[in-house]
Formats: sequence, C-alpha cells, structure tokens
Amino acid sequence: MGGLGVVLGSGAAGLGVEGATVIDRHGEPYALPHLIDHEANLRKLADAGCDRVLGVASVGGLRPELIPGTFLCPDDFIALDVPPLTTRSDPAAHRVPGFDPDWRARVVEAFAAELQLRDGGVYWQVTGPRLETAAEVRVIAQHADVVGMTAAAECIVAGELGLAYAAICVVDNLANGVGATELTLEEVAVGQRAHRARLQAGLAKVVPALLDS
Repeated sequence: MGGLGVVLGSGAAGLGVEGATVIDRHGEPYALPHLIDHEANLRKLADAGCDRVLGVASVGGLRPELIPGTFLCPDDFIALDVPPLTTRSDPAAHRVPGFDPDWRARVVEAFAAELQLRDGGVYWQVTGPRLETAAEVRVIAQHADVVGMTAAAECIVAGELGLAYAAICVVDNLANGVGATELTLEEVAVGQRAHRARLQAGLAKVVPALLDS
C-alpha cells in the first residue's frame, strides 16, 4: 500500500497531519490560485510514495443551507472556465476525470465517524484570483453546490499521475449574493479562522484511519 498525501490550502496551511505527506498547495512564496503548479505539487506526493491524495479546500456555499462551517465531500465538479490543464502531450490526455469513487467512499466513511459531513455535491472551480460577482454566483448556483479555485484542477492532474483523489471542502463563507449582505474578504478570512480548529481536530482523528485504509 502506498502513502497518503494531504494538500492543504491557505486557510489550513500549517496544520499538523501526522503520518501523511503534507504540502501547502500555494507554496512559498505564496502562489495565487491561478498560478499554482498543480503538476509539481502532485508529483512531489507521487515521488514521496503516495498513491492517494486528500485535498482540503476552502469554498463558498452556493445554497443558504450550506452555512459556514459545513463540511462537504463533492462527488463531481465543473471546471469549464479553467485554462487547459494536462500533464500529457499524447492522446491519453483525452480522458474522463473525476473523484476516485473507492477512495472517496473511504474518506466519507472516516470523516462521517468524526464530524457531520455532507456526502456529495458539485464543486465549481473558477479561475480566480478574484471572487465571483453576485450575478456569476446566480448562474453557478443553478448547477453546483460550492465554488472554489483549486480542487478540480488537482483532481484532473492527480488522475493523470495515477493518484486516487478525493476532496473535503470547508464552507468558510456563503458565496457573494447568497447571504443577506455583500461578501467581503474579511468575512472569508474570519470563516477560515473560525473553522481551523475544528478542521485540525477532524484531520487529527481521520488521517490515522485513512493511513490504514
């Protein structure tokens, strides 16, 4: 059995995840979401002996019931406006991407035993780095449950490198226009800080179980 890789984002970077190979997807110095080198990140995990990856992503909730603090494990994604992304230069680039169903099921089982988790949902990846307008969110919300800037790209690259990939999304804020007031960057930052301890506690309990799965 290979190792477990965990990819953390800006809201979770620095969290200790003992036993797994952990990387900060944004790196040092900080790379904006549209400039992240996903291939380099995931090759590091593959070179470290990992065969499966858990991505932890901060997202905006596209539905009022997906309140800040919700944990969600998506089962599909939309990334139509993301620039062409592939590690391949041959016909094998024509592949059907997606979250690995077996690995995702194990992640859901492990997390559900420790904290309330929404099983399933569609993740919409935008290019970033700016946040979405309220009008854009109204369009996106017709087709997806959460919006972010990284997890779909990671999933695509992971699959090409032979790494099973699943994601845990932490709703740190309601997307722009979903809540009663206009979204601010401070609201996003406050949400990330507010949910950090719960995420850390959850990962500390879940990762040991996933290491054995």
